[in-house]
Amino acid sequence: MPRKTPKLDRRSLITGAAVASVAAIAGRDGVSVAKAEGVSAPATTNDIQVANRGQYAKASLKQESINVAAVQSQLYSIDLRDRAKTLKRNLDRVLRLIDLAQNSPEEWNGERRWGSKVDLIAMHEFPIQGFQPWNRKELNQIAFELPGPESEAIGERAKRYGCYISWGCYAKEKDWPDHVINMSVLTGPDGKIVSKQWKARNILGLFGDGALIGTTVYDVLDRYVEMYGWDAVMPVARTDIGNIAITAVGNEPLLYTCLALKGAEVLVLSVTGGSNSEVAKATARSARIYTMGVGNSVSPNNIGFPESSGTRDQGTVIVDPRGTVLAETDNHHEDIITARIPIAEYRKTRRVQELPMALLLPVLQQYQPLFQPNAFLDKLPQTYQEAGELVRKRMGMK
Repeated sequence: MPRKTPKLDRRSLITGAAVASVAAIAGRDGVSVAKAEGVSAPATTNDIQVANRGQYAKASLKQESINVAAVQSQLYSIDLRDRAKTLKRNLDRVLRLIDLAQNSPEEWNGERRWGSKVDLIAMHEFPIQGFQPWNRKELNQIAFELPGPESEAIGERAKRYGCYISWGCYAKEKDWPDHVINMSVLTGPDGKIVSKQWKARNILGLFGDGALIGTTVYDVLDRYVEMYGWDAVMPVARTDIGNIAITAVGNEPLLYTCLALKGAEVLVLSVTGGSNSEVAKATARSARIYTMGVGNSVSPNNIGFPESSGTRDQGTVIVDPRGTVLAETDNHHEDIITARIPIAEYRKTRRVQELPMALLLPVLQQYQPLFQPNAFLDKLPQTYQEAGELVRKRMGMK
């Protein structure tokens, strides 16, 4: 994460961003394209890396085109009654799927005897840990340190194949004791973590009386911005194969639009639970970016759930900026799909989405959602039920 920055008032920052955006439309000084990735977190919204008149921050490309793969894998949840054994089982399976995506399974002596090298492998939200309604104590038992043994094992594969791998997990951060963060991770071809991207927010109302307890940016927004800056709220990894954003937030078109405006060229929608395929098609077309909607397959061995849980919405898909499907699973079994992205040509011809900000900002500024940010700064719920009570209370429902 970038270094800490001074504490800033959220409302004044949002207002400042609005003024800057309207000024840019009017032809005056607006939000500038920020420096390349690796600089300190911005102190104000004026330093957010966002497109300005079609230009946005990027790193130089190492090749003209890239091959991408989306892995539709089973959910195998860690069993806390036998944590070590089931964690090893799940990690070994993920490593095998990476080998299969690279056409280099162990049975072929690790040789690529079929297909081509893949430059980016995308996995869903919880490929190693799975998903269960764990309480906070249990979540902390299965959450990963980053870096840690699991990320290093994936890093070894990324280095072996000279590729990037995106994957999700529950993670711990030393600056956030007792929090378990819903994290998207991008591992690079040097075997190291390139980007850790927190989930922006949890969706509400899908879990009956309960709610999710994994920490998101929205749950701790003010402290998060104080520590990491506004640019990190919606991060984009600027790599030598393109600008990559990963999100496990489902059905959030404004979020996807903002990631595209920040320069995302490849967006990975990694929601475990099946809201990826149709959303990916719509997002690619509207935001004019390559979109990979990758979900889980039918999972007959996931503890406590029917085997078809999370397999709605037509599976896994890779879509180009016109909304044309480049690859798509035709069933809900475990599968891997691949496509080729002419990333250099895309950069030459890309037209960043035009938004009439002078029309939209007055509405967005005045709109107030029922559920305000920073809920987990007030109280850290221990169970799904406590989280549900917190949601209802903050929304004035009881």
